[in-house]
Amino acid sequence: MQASDEPAWMVAERYSISEQTVWKWRKRDGVHDHSHTAHRLQTTLTPAQEAVAVALRKALLLPLDDLLSVVREFLNPNVSRSGLDRCLRRHGVSKLRDLTPKAPKPAHKPFRAYEPGYLHVDVKYLPQMPDEQRRRYLFVAIDRATRWVFVRIYPAKTAANARRFLRDLERAAPMKITRVLTDNGKEFTDRLFGLRKRAATGNHEFDRLCADLGIEHRLAPPMRPQTNGMVERFNGRIEDVLQSHRFRSGEDLEQTILRYVRLYNGQLPQSVLKGRTPIDALKDWHRQKPRLFKKRPYNQAGSDRYGKADGAAAGPARSSTTSEVTQTLCATRRLVRWHRQFSRARLAPWRVQDPEARNRHVRSDNTADRTPFRTLRNSTRRKAGERRR
Repeated sequence: MQASDEPAWMVAERYSISEQTVWKWRKRDGVHDHSHTAHRLQTTLTPAQEAVAVALRKALLLPLDDLLSVVREFLNPNVSRSGLDRCLRRHGVSKLRDLTPKAPKPAHKPFRAYEPGYLHVDVKYLPQMPDEQRRRYLFVAIDRATRWVFVRIYPAKTAANARRFLRDLERAAPMKITRVLTDNGKEFTDRLFGLRKRAATGNHEFDRLCADLGIEHRLAPPMRPQTNGMVERFNGRIEDVLQSHRFRSGEDLEQTILRYVRLYNGQLPQSVLKGRTPIDALKDWHRQKPRLFKKRPYNQAGSDRYGKADGAAAGPARSSTTSEVTQTLCATRRLVRWHRQFSRARLAPWRVQDPEARNRHVRSDNTADRTPFRTLRNSTRRKAGERRR
């Protein structure tokens, strides 16, 4: 249209537009639309009055109707509500919530550092499986210092199961449990809120068991789940596992959760632990302060390898060798028990079978059945001789 030498009426007829449109675009250097805003705004307020109205808005934080009354009374009696609103929009002060000073958010406080033995405890609902009559509950405990996790699944969320969980936890935990932090559920405390507000009496079953075990029972403040946020975060991990897996039965669900806990404790490094796993953190604490533990922490699979700790006389080779010999002896004992059971099972049919069958069993027992036992026994003796040399 701009480069055409044809008359305006011919171009307008070809593109079905007016001649004024053709002349407008021929006068322009570009092809982009210009602003349609009027060069001179039809406003009642002068620039000085607008500046005063904006300053009042920012200083007094007046609503639109109150500001309109002030402007009509002292600045311009002919101003309209819509005109004042457009003025505030042009200056970017139309929203009061953007002008109100925001209260600073409380800074995130990390958990206070404690030695191993401070555990967070909580209960999580589990989905009901097709082969179950009702849903079950996951009791979770996590150590604050090492992030070591212990879980158990029970059919009900009762004080009896809470006591049972605490006993299992006390037996399984390698460290000495000194404090337990729970929420205000009725399975943990008799504390009440609302109209029947009552402080914890200490006569709850869970409180009495904590007193018998020498454990301090602490309660989270009401409506403050972040106090027990460490175990709540782990419950979120469990929820991710539940959402990303498909379970065929309740047994499949339970075994999956237990496998994940074993993986979490022994294989997943934690950034808060500086790249260590919870089991590694337990071992480091045990080397530094063994008085905090009642037994030595160990991995579920494989042989443990302990390094030299704080000038200890025992080196890593001795600990590793002792662990390997112990593992070999345990495997030998298991194989001996299996061999005896298998031999008794093979001897039982001899009483009713013919002598030919008995001879066949004898030959089989003398050749094939004893081969794995002899191989392991010979290899064990050979390794023991090499260590003595």
